[in-house]
Amino acid sequence: MSRFTTIGLAGACAIAALVAAAPAQAGYYILRWENTGICQVWSEALTFRPLQWPSRYQVISRPVPTFNDAVTLQVRLRRQGRCTL
Repeated sequence: MSRFTTIGLAGACAIAALVAAAPAQAGYYILRWENTGICQVWSEALTFRPLQWPSRYQVISRPVPTFNDAVTLQVRLRRQGRCTL
């Protein structure tokens, strides 16, 4: 093998290892149920959406990267009076 091919192959393996090592981040966001005012943390990793019966919900936050960030946001919204629980 020529040096150029060897260097190219080693570089491609290194890039592939870096890409594979970075885990995919699922985002979390806050739902607010209309009939109760309860806010709930929801994960984008779930393949289904919550059932909108007998109540509807609204997404009231932008996605945050970790569950801890979502819970902190939920507590802040509760303190501001935007959520009942």
